Amino acid sequence: MLGKGVVGGGGGTKAPKPSFVSYVRPEEIHTNEKEVTEKEVTLHLLPGEQLLCEASTVLKYVQEDSCQRGIYGKLVCTDFKIAFLGDDESALDNDETQFKNKVIGENDITLHCVDQIYGVFDEKKKPLFGQLKKYPEKLIIHCKDLRVFHFGLRYTKEEEVKRIVSGIIHHTQAPKLLKRLFLFSYATAAQNNTATDPKNHTVMFDTLKDWCWELERTKGNVKYKAVSVNEGYKVSDRLPAYFVVPTPLPEEDVRCFQGRGIPIWCWSCHNGCALLKMSALPKEQDDGLLQIQKSFLDGIYKTVHRPPYEIVKTEDLSSNFLSLQDIQTAYSKFKQLFLIDNSTEFWDTDIKWFSLLESSSWLDIIRRCLKKAIEITECLEAQNMNVLLLEENASDLCCLLSSLVQVMMDPHCRTRVGFQSLVQKEWIMGGHCFLDRCNHLRQSDKEEVPVFLLFLDCVWQLAHQHPPAFDFTETYLTVLSDSLYIPIFSTFFFNSPHQKDTNMGRESQDTQSKPLNLLTVWDWSVQFEPKAQMLLKNPLYVEKPKLDKGQRKGTRFKHQRQLSLPLTQSKSSPKRGFFREETDHLIKNLLGKRISKLINSSDELQDNFREFYESWHSKPTDYHGLLLPHIEGPEIKVWAQRYLRWIPEAQILGGGRVATMSKLLEMMEEVEHLQEKIDERHHSQGALPAEAPSLLRSSARLSSLFPFALLQRHSSKPVLPTSGWKALGDEEDLAKREDEFVDLGDV
Repeated sequence: MLGKGVVGGGGGTKAPKPSFVSYVRPEEIHTNEKEVTEKEVTLHLLPGEQLLCEASTVLKYVQEDSCQRGIYGKLVCTDFKIAFLGDDESALDNDETQFKNKVIGENDITLHCVDQIYGVFDEKKKPLFGQLKKYPEKLIIHCKDLRVFHFGLRYTKEEEVKRIVSGIIHHTQAPKLLKRLFLFSYATAAQNNTATDPKNHTVMFDTLKDWCWELERTKGNVKYKAVSVNEGYKVSDRLPAYFVVPTPLPEEDVRCFQGRGIPIWCWSCHNGCALLKMSALPKEQDDGLLQIQKSFLDGIYKTVHRPPYEIVKTEDLSSNFLSLQDIQTAYSKFKQLFLIDNSTEFWDTDIKWFSLLESSSWLDIIRRCLKKAIEITECLEAQNMNVLLLEENASDLCCLLSSLVQVMMDPHCRTRVGFQSLVQKEWIMGGHCFLDRCNHLRQSDKEEVPVFLLFLDCVWQLAHQHPPAFDFTETYLTVLSDSLYIPIFSTFFFNSPHQKDTNMGRESQDTQSKPLNLLTVWDWSVQFEPKAQMLLKNPLYVEKPKLDKGQRKGTRFKHQRQLSLPLTQSKSSPKRGFFREETDHLIKNLLGKRISKLINSSDELQDNFREFYESWHSKPTDYHGLLLPHIEGPEIKVWAQRYLRWIPEAQILGGGRVATMSKLLEMMEEVEHLQEKIDERHHSQGALPAEAPSLLRSSARLSSLFPFALLQRHSSKPVLPTSGWKALGDEEDLAKREDEFVDLGDV
């Protein structure tokens, strides 16, 4: 019973160390060996998955308990995952409220999801690398999804300890070749078993037809055209096979510098303005080559910056915005707040949590990204200007900002299919280096930068502030971030479309070899049952109202997205060509030379931004129009569900936003039930009511971090440390202060 009633040390006070020592090996306690074997969970292998090493009698510690409690079982390592197989005895296994992933179990860690490995030697925690001379008595694994696993090896045979520890270190930390990824083993073994979801209408943008469809949808086909000049990747292996450029631009110009220095279309606004991106020309020292580049750019501008095109505002992201190093450093500090080993460490960190959060600068980086996206939106919407995003390879911050702007301005991108199509267009086809940025091959830690996670966090801020505007939930964003590390989907495991097609055999000259067919992450039926998928859809999403013929005729000239625009005086679009000063500015940036002045003063830009921002927020929100986030200090919050979901002390039973959602769904069901009765009285067959997630409705007391908190054993400890109770006063005050604690993750 030791440890059952132990209250975790609070306020910096450490829990007393257990004094009882057992000299009996765990297997000697059981008299019936067959009974123990029967209770063990069997190892489920995916097609192509192979067992590499294993160890028996491993103790998986209960994370929230600083005492030596846990579950005995077997620790295995395959070429896909690390898995713990034990007699969990958890009642959640048969619970209908379980939110299960069919690919990754509760005690599974994909090899790509391992962040750091530590060993405990004589109660001292040390990072583990390479070959070990001495093997630890305890193994601690920190995951990229912020889970923390503790495995005790004290009662494991010495040879098994060496095999499992060495195997895990090698297969998670040693540099890999691309072809050695489990992705290819799975694709080969499951060649005839890669069924796709017929209801998945995500646009993949891997055909010319997809780009033409997007041009037509955004009314951008008047000024821009889809080209196939890079078909077969003859021009550039960075660019997709098909993309969109301004209509007057000759295709020969695209070939000159392998697609660099070419304005590539991202999206068109309802007023005709467009969001463009451009990768910088290579930096040259030779004056002759510089002159050639300058002449080339002059030709581009003479072709593009004449009527009917608008003035172009250039955003040089390489020198006037965040650096990848800033993002990497901030997240490295930020994630340490959530990689908690035990309750004592949690409460020790809690005392200085706000100062640590601020010093990480992660929330400030989110704020800067949202602010820059609003500035770009203001140029497109209020000033009728084209915006050109400039970056060295146009594959990191360009992807981030172009996607954010479209989420804010285009309601289609706030539907699930629209959002998935956006990620395909701007990130996958846009050439974001997922292989390097996620460090899937373990070849360079310096290249590992969570740019895509930063984008999802920014989208979460918008969805958190405007829930009815989004067709998907925060759970959708969370499982999407988790899918970055599941190597059975090709979506996030290549640096470019060219790299993917080359390695999948689609460019092979051998007609007998059949190209591999990989799964896409957008087929959610691979990971979740239909019941669990209901939690990815937002029941509070406000559908776009359908106008009748009379209304549609009267408002045909006005785009739906204009309904929520601020009533600021918009500048007419100058169509007399392009300012020479701005041309020179862009050329100097493209040639790698800094200049300090923009065509507009920073004060004027700041005033325009503030007027646009405040005017929009002063009016009622149209959830199918322009959508701007609040970016003031308290409004940028921690994404609690993703970052705090594995910490039991951060959960509140029956609290948080999920409790509000549950009540709203109950009201929705009552309204739908009444509507059915009314329809019955009028003998009319009404439309079937929208089904609310049954997982959410069936739970009487939900955790604030639902649905992931259901995978945890709830701690027997109080939510607050005992040392803090005395300062809380009477029971009424205690309830109020516990509510304040709930919002700690929503800072």
